[in-house]
Amino acid sequence: MAPAKPMNMCEGEAGRVVASADWWRGAVIYQVYPRSFMDANGDGVGDLKGITSKLEHIASLGVDGIWLSPFFTSPMKDFGYDVADFCDVDPIFGTLADFDALLARAHALGLKVIIDQVYSHTSDQHAWFQESRKGRDGSKADWYVWADAKADGSAPSNWMSVFMGASWTWDAARGQYYLHNFLTSQPDLNVHNPEVQDALLAAGRFWLDRGVDGFRMDAVNFMMHDPMLRDNPKAFEYRGDKPFDQQEHLYNQSHADIPKFLARVRALMNEYPGTFTVAEVGGERALEEMQLYTEGDSRLHTAYSFEFLEADTLSAAVIRHAVEAWPDTPGMGWPSFTFSNHDRPRATTRWGLDLGAEDNPAFAKMLNMLILSLRGSVCLYQGEELGLPQAHVPYERLTDPEAIANWPATLGRDGTRTPMPWARGQANAGFATTEPWLPVDPRHEVLAVDAQEADPASVLNALRDFLAFRKGEPALVKGAIEFLDVPEPVLAFRRTFEGQTRLCVFNLSPEPQDCQTDSAGDVAYSLNGAKPGKPLTPFGAFIQ
Repeated sequence: MAPAKPMNMCEGEAGRVVASADWWRGAVIYQVYPRSFMDANGDGVGDLKGITSKLEHIASLGVDGIWLSPFFTSPMKDFGYDVADFCDVDPIFGTLADFDALLARAHALGLKVIIDQVYSHTSDQHAWFQESRKGRDGSKADWYVWADAKADGSAPSNWMSVFMGASWTWDAARGQYYLHNFLTSQPDLNVHNPEVQDALLAAGRFWLDRGVDGFRMDAVNFMMHDPMLRDNPKAFEYRGDKPFDQQEHLYNQSHADIPKFLARVRALMNEYPGTFTVAEVGGERALEEMQLYTEGDSRLHTAYSFEFLEADTLSAAVIRHAVEAWPDTPGMGWPSFTFSNHDRPRATTRWGLDLGAEDNPAFAKMLNMLILSLRGSVCLYQGEELGLPQAHVPYERLTDPEAIANWPATLGRDGTRTPMPWARGQANAGFATTEPWLPVDPRHEVLAVDAQEADPASVLNALRDFLAFRKGEPALVKGAIEFLDVPEPVLAFRRTFEGQTRLCVFNLSPEPQDCQTDSAGDVAYSLNGAKPGKPLTPFGAFIQ
């Protein structure tokens, strides 16, 4: 048995391939959800060895790197976002040696590796929390957010958790309430405490020393709370039926000292040239906070926008509003965009149902080309290269606590987390030899990787083709953007970089559309048969 690590320290070993300082600007990062990517050991759950076995597929797409959702030691109440040890691999995914092998293989294939860092909370099984709940005078007494009951025994404030119910739970062992903005089993760290900050940065250093290329920072605006524990006011407008949605979240999150801690994170990253950070920020003030957390050169590098993830419909106005919110001005951060991820229904379903295009490969191809043509870095969720729709998961197979608690008011997250389909006609679509943790949707099996490999007109091969084209187009990777005033449902914009200009035109509808632009020149790229000077084909797009 290996010797126990100190509870607030981590050690690592070198292994990074140093890259150009701004490789992440305009980069395409492929998100891997480890539980559902590939099962190598036959237990029905994806693992690190499974990911390693499929890295050549990812590299064949032409992306710049991968982002791994949590694989750390965890009781899996929230499937890894409840971390019990920041510096080790959960046995269900493998070992640290398996991670090192994955990292080495990814780097050999030219792929950067980004991992999640969850600094706002831990699992209640984490050694830090177990020590903290022992009493008010221990070494980690102030590492979590504890508070006495009110005189009537009720919770310290009216704050509600994101998933369900109040965000305070009574702990009899300590004789106080503890704060949890998510599940009751996810107590909030007191990131106001410098010792907690030091411990989190030590965990980050552990992975940087192993050679990772960056961090996706989870729930950044939940890292600090109001120490006065003031009540949140009632929401100014209707946002949903959950108790959490009915408050303005002024005090349980978004404290003004968060940027000071992010500056410490950035200073750590600066010690490892070529690494970067992308912040996850959601909520009603997401844009304001994303820009605050990426302002200048002393905070995080980029922020992961929920603008598209929370949009119920696709329109030129939605695209334009999200992108123009990040003007190319001094001090302004660099945005990152995605259409789908592990927390939101897949875009082909969320946007495609209203258009009658959920299963239309032309629609999926257009979505991939569109996000890869916008100004910003791109997170491409696993399965987007196949045009997967949101999977149907029957109630009895649900595993997501948020989906179960709020059934049937939400689609939940299980439908976007089902296994990756690798082989048509094989058991479980080639993901596992035994029953997987979530079922494979039959609609996904027919879209499996091997089936699309053999089809030159597939969504998979269309993505590869466009990414190969994009690599030779600096305007599409790092250029400025200017939108043209054209009628919906057509979207048109110019990308410009160091003298190169490209006009990008998209038909966001399943019907042909007339579109007149003032640009002349040869077509550099065409999708779904679109050509300038002629009516745009359904979901057609071209670049000239």
